[in-house]
Amino acid sequence: MPDMTDTNHHVATPLSGSPPAGSPPTGAPTSTDRYARQTLFAPIGHAGQERLRAGTAAIVGCGALGTVLANNLARAGVGHLRIADRDYVELNNLQRQILFDEDDVAGGLPKAAAARTRLARVNSEVEVRALVTDITADNVEDFIAGADVVLDGTDNFETRYLLNDVCVRAGIPWIYSGVIAAYGVTMTILPGDTACLRCVFPDRPLPGTTPTCDTAGVLNGIVGAIAGIASTEALKIIVGSDQVSRGMTWIDLWENTFERIEVPRQEDCPTCARGEYEYLEAGDAAEGVTLCGRNAVQVRPPRHTGNAGQDGAAPELDLAGLAERLRPVGAVQQNEFLLRLRVDAYDITVFPDGRAIIKGTDDPTVARSVYARYVGA
Repeated sequence: MPDMTDTNHHVATPLSGSPPAGSPPTGAPTSTDRYARQTLFAPIGHAGQERLRAGTAAIVGCGALGTVLANNLARAGVGHLRIADRDYVELNNLQRQILFDEDDVAGGLPKAAAARTRLARVNSEVEVRALVTDITADNVEDFIAGADVVLDGTDNFETRYLLNDVCVRAGIPWIYSGVIAAYGVTMTILPGDTACLRCVFPDRPLPGTTPTCDTAGVLNGIVGAIAGIASTEALKIIVGSDQVSRGMTWIDLWENTFERIEVPRQEDCPTCARGEYEYLEAGDAAEGVTLCGRNAVQVRPPRHTGNAGQDGAAPELDLAGLAERLRPVGAVQQNEFLLRLRVDAYDITVFPDGRAIIKGTDDPTVARSVYARYVGA
């Protein structure tokens, strides 16, 4: 599997010129000042703050939930954050994705890279590593390795089932969260102790059976409410609290309802009872995934085999070279993170790892055809 720490643009170490984790700049407030209101809270205290400082949280997805989760954990002083996201910042994100601004939209920045830059200004003591890619069965184990807790900021159940598989097998706590319209849900999963995601949802929901951002929208208040609970659960896990939630929390802000649901482990659960990890063990093949609320499809090519590096990872695309080839075709913009082509009815964004987001269709078959036409097979 690829070594996350050696990927050029995909994993970001602290920004050039910034101090290492644990060394605030000259004249900056000390950690004692920064966390004073938090260490006064007895269940954390100074000892808990030191555990947070040494802790590692991995966040998959840096959209609405992911930005609030990352912001909360960075401000709380979790010393090491890993953030993975496959997407770039758009104007409609700004209503609820709190780490981004209009400059990020104008710059066409990937969400993970923009989040890293903002978090470096929020808390220079925190090491933030940003991965601009899709989390898949090929890279998820490396991404979560050594983490104290994994947090769900994704927008699809396939990735959540993958996280459930890898975290249950590795014995790493993870926190499932989701929001839509004015309601949201979160559930802390402690492998070997609590129910896992497939105890609650044995099978992935069929397409068209659940509401989406396209059909129901999402209010920013519910994002903050659910992410507030989930990020606090992460703090409990890192400091070693015995107050970690053992159930599912459901909130509807519009109806003003709050429910706690006890979720027992299922004796026949395919993941935590039978040890079947079908999402983690699935083969890597070309695929198209419709993106929530976007009229867009992500196309991920199959893993290269003939020209892969020693770690099995596909070589990075030459975005500058691809931009030159595509300029006669349509309007092209390119930076170190991505290439954007506007042609016919499509807005095509290509990333160095070969992924592309095809905007202008929600049909994966059409998107794969567009990808083959302009990027190649």
